[in-house]
Amino acid sequence: MKPYLLSAADTAQLEGLLALVQNRTQDFLGYPVSKDFDYTPLLPFLQYPLNNLGDPFISSTYMVGSREMEKYVVEFFAKLFRAPADDWWGYVTNGGSEGNLYGLYLARELYPKAMVYYSEATHYSVQKNLHLLNMPGIMIRTLPNGEMDYEDLQHTMEMNRHMPVIILANIGTTMTEARDDISRIKGILKHLAIRHHYIHADGALSGSYSAFLEPRPAFDFADGADSIAISGHKFIGSPIPCGVVIARKSYRDRIARSVAYIGTLDTTITGSRNGHSPLFLWYALKSLGLEGLKERAKHSLTIAAYATSRMQENGIAAWRNPDSITVVFPEPAGNIRRKWQLASENGWSHIICMPNVTKAQVDQLIAEMLHETVAV
Repeated sequence: MKPYLLSAADTAQLEGLLALVQNRTQDFLGYPVSKDFDYTPLLPFLQYPLNNLGDPFISSTYMVGSREMEKYVVEFFAKLFRAPADDWWGYVTNGGSEGNLYGLYLARELYPKAMVYYSEATHYSVQKNLHLLNMPGIMIRTLPNGEMDYEDLQHTMEMNRHMPVIILANIGTTMTEARDDISRIKGILKHLAIRHHYIHADGALSGSYSAFLEPRPAFDFADGADSIAISGHKFIGSPIPCGVVIARKSYRDRIARSVAYIGTLDTTITGSRNGHSPLFLWYALKSLGLEGLKERAKHSLTIAAYATSRMQENGIAAWRNPDSITVVFPEPAGNIRRKWQLASENGWSHIICMPNVTKAQVDQLIAEMLHETVAV
């Protein structure tokens, strides 16, 4: 077969894009994306159409995939999130938004007449997912740090006690990385005697390392979650956006259906699923192990503490939630926000101290902010 060949102009355009990507990757601190990975040994797999269509735990008539690696990744996180030993399942998703969609989908199938409760700091994808699933929802106020206002949650649920409850808990909000306390939420449900409920934990960023914190936040299955979604390209790092969703297998069984065409069960959101992402995550987990992940978390927390104290020492009103890697501060000048690709909202910006972030980068950002202040 004739190989793909580009014209000189198209080759130049491609080379230009590579240079642009390399340059823009150097100076971003505002988004939760790890860039300190090296998957060079996996390059040969890009020559093949890896497709993990269908259920990862059931073989398919299409056999060019990475199912065994995907099963390892799912089991790794099921154990990390203390899922019931005999009642867990999951798959590698396209990212946290799909994981949230899946959790809400399972919840709807379990309680089709339930009301969904989520805080005003919840990721924008949740409202879109509720619209797609045609599920009613009520937004709950947040506390100043971005955590759910539990009094408002209790008061609101009291007014709807006749309805089953679905709660979308944030394990690291987008702007301040606040964590909703699932144990406290479970306590409110018990106090109100609401037996029919489902809790989905959106742990896109923070869920990946919260298990390594001491004291351990209340965020996983042992604390009362029924499903958990995380991103893979954030704390771990991947060249392709991806994620993992873990749920109770008994709930998954409610939506499973056999598909003769592919010879397996249809249990995921998408039909064809990227078979390369499980390979990247498998490689990272095998290379790092639990100790490696702990070290990544320790580094990120150390840099976040350093950034907060250095900014405060220089008169910048920075703050962060306990045991978080997100540092919030008044938004700087536009040129600084653009250079460092800082996410901003309501006059505040943040940096997210991913495992690749260094003290030197923090110092450079602060120096530029101070210089801009003096210039003004």
